[in-house]
Amino acid sequence: MRRPGGWWRGKSTPAKVETYTRWSYHFFGLVEIATVVLATAGMAGPTASAVFLPAACAHAALSMLTASRALDWLRGRRGRPVRLMWALGALSAAVATGALALIATEPRGSDIAGAGVSAAGTVLIFGTGALALGMRERRKVGALVAGFGLGSGCVAALLGMPAATAFFTGCWILVGAALLAFTSMFSAWLLNSVFELDEARETRARLAVAEERLRFGRDLHDVIGRNLAVMALKSELAVQLARRERPEAVEQMIEVQRIAQESQREVRDVVRGYREADLEAELAGARGVLAAAGIDCEVTGRPAGLPPRVQSALGWVVREATTNVLRHGDATWCAVTVRTVEGRVVLTVENDGAGGGDGGDPPAGGADGTVRAPLPGGSGLAGLRERLAAVGGRLEAGRVGEDRFRLTAEVPLATDGPVGEAAS
Repeated sequence: MRRPGGWWRGKSTPAKVETYTRWSYHFFGLVEIATVVLATAGMAGPTASAVFLPAACAHAALSMLTASRALDWLRGRRGRPVRLMWALGALSAAVATGALALIATEPRGSDIAGAGVSAAGTVLIFGTGALALGMRERRKVGALVAGFGLGSGCVAALLGMPAATAFFTGCWILVGAALLAFTSMFSAWLLNSVFELDEARETRARLAVAEERLRFGRDLHDVIGRNLAVMALKSELAVQLARRERPEAVEQMIEVQRIAQESQREVRDVVRGYREADLEAELAGARGVLAAAGIDCEVTGRPAGLPPRVQSALGWVVREATTNVLRHGDATWCAVTVRTVEGRVVLTVENDGAGGGDGGDPPAGGADGTVRAPLPGGSGLAGLRERLAAVGGRLEAGRVGEDRFRLTAEVPLATDGPVGEAAS
């Protein structure tokens, strides 16, 4: 069995604000009826109540219905209640005019005259509040307030009321209608803002999920790409050796098994989100992998002493560059250089496999002989560019001359944050 108040606790914050706003306008309808009853009964007795109360009840019911439909329109659940708004406006004007006309038939200073002014003002003020909910334009709301305020004063004067009384009546209705119209516009703005904030929070959550998926995809590409390339090369070598009945085929398959097991461990680390590349380990791994593929690899520079974040960022670059050397082109040698220049660490990976990592004919070269080719359509180098940009670094890739390809990455020694966080 549902506990008392459970329906309220089960609502979201925007739904609570909407419910509060809706019932506030229902409460305004009850306040309107109570005001008319107290004004007429207290001033003129039961006879005046019998005259004004039915009109006030009908007007309050129509106001509550119009406000409810206007709130639905604000939330996009139905169209604007134009007919109800016109009906409410006409009924407000008719009830107020009838009350003022009744006053004109009574002797000046009688109790029913004061009750009529109160009834007319109450109907116009609460009617303005409900009508303002269905309007977005400030000019229209201002015209509505001015029309009811000035119109009531003019009608009162035309019906023979003293000028001072007519002026006071118009000013009182004008001020009251303006306050309630402002309350309605603020309520509508607040309700829409709460829903927009809730939608923005949901959008942020979806973007966080999408970014995590991108991070996961980049990490899997970086981790698995090189290992699969090495396994393919070693498997092909093992096949050739096995066909020649060479015992070295067993050693190659043992190496394939070791790399597969290492890949499993690295994938688990990626899934947990704990993995960060180590530059020194990646350089040693790149040298060993390229040597196993028959590619001479020369490493210049010492990464020792570099900040962990810099090593992590450049470690991913070494891993992706090694993968590209194995996958693309027909390189026979590769040179990796690590150096520090003016507060920035520069990593250069160069090989003689023309076209490795580049998709298509390059554009014309610059003055230094390096062609700034666009990054390939694959996700490897594009993912590296995102990683480095997140820590203030940059990546360039292009051909140098006719048969060389160079990849250059720069990372400032003082990065903004961990690469793992930036990537996620």
